[in-house]
Amino acid sequence: MTAFATLRQAVAALIPDGATVAMEGFTHLIPHAAGHELIRQQRRELKLLRLTPDIIYDQLIGVGAARSLVFAWGGNPGVGSLHRLRDAVERGWPRPLELIEHTHASMALAYTAGAANLPFGVMRGSRASETHRRNPDVREIACPFTGEPLMAVAAHRPDVTVIHAQRADHAGNVQIWGILGVQKEAALAAARVLVTVEEVVDRLTPVPGAIVIPAAAVDMVCEVPGGAHPSYTQGYTRRDNAFYIEWDEISRDRDRFTAWIDRHVRGTPTVKQTREPYP
Repeated sequence: MTAFATLRQAVAALIPDGATVAMEGFTHLIPHAAGHELIRQQRRELKLLRLTPDIIYDQLIGVGAARSLVFAWGGNPGVGSLHRLRDAVERGWPRPLELIEHTHASMALAYTAGAANLPFGVMRGSRASETHRRNPDVREIACPFTGEPLMAVAAHRPDVTVIHAQRADHAGNVQIWGILGVQKEAALAAARVLVTVEEVVDRLTPVPGAIVIPAAAVDMVCEVPGGAHPSYTQGYTRRDNAFYIEWDEISRDRDRFTAWIDRHVRGTPTVKQTREPYP
C-alpha cells in the first residue's frame, strides 16, 4: 500500500547510505527537491544511476554523496560541462568518483530488463563502441537461434527510484505526461519507489498522452509543488533557463559552490514556480 509522507520522512525511510539510486526525468520532471533532501540528510556512498546526469547529480557529487555514477551523457543542458563532476573525476574532490559509462540505448535497455525481471537485455549495434568495451555490464553474446553476435546489457535494479510527476490520487496511483524518458521503466525496475508530485487529487483526470504508474509499484508519495525546479513540470511550472546558465559559474569554484549549497539547500530552500494552464 502506498504511503503518503513529507519528503524528509520519505527519504529517511527509503534511501539509506550506500543505496543504488536512480533519479530519472528527461529534461522535464527532474526530481531536484528529492535530491536536495538527500543532501540535507547527508547521504553518502550512493551509487547514482541516470541517463543524463545534469545539475542535480552535479550537486550530489559536489557534496560527496556519490561513490559511483552510471550514466550515458553528463553535462549542463545547453550550457556546458558539469564542473563538480569534472572536479571529482579529474582531481578527486571532494572524493574520487567511479564512472560506468553507457549509451542512452543501453541504459534504457538495462532499465527495461530490470522492469521485466530479466537478468539482461539484448541489443544490436555498438559492438565496436569504446564505451561498451570499457563497461563490464555490457558483453557480446551469440544469438542461440542464428549465431548472430549481439550485445547483452545487465539489468539495472536500483534499490530506490525517485521521480517527479504531475499528480497522484489518494490511492497512490501516479499520473505523468509530457516529455518522458525512462521514468516508468526505472520505477518498475526498482525495489522501492519514491514519487514527488505537484498535487494529490481525488481523481486522475485523463490527459492526452499521459501514463499512470500504478499504486502497487509506488512505495511513497510526497506532495512537493515545484519539486522539479529548475527543470519544469508540464502544466505546472516552466523551465528556469536562467538558472542553468547561472549554475555554470556557481559550480566552477569550490567555495562558491559550497556557499550556494549551504544557503539554498542546507538552509531554508525556496522554490520558484510559474503556473501554466492544464493541458
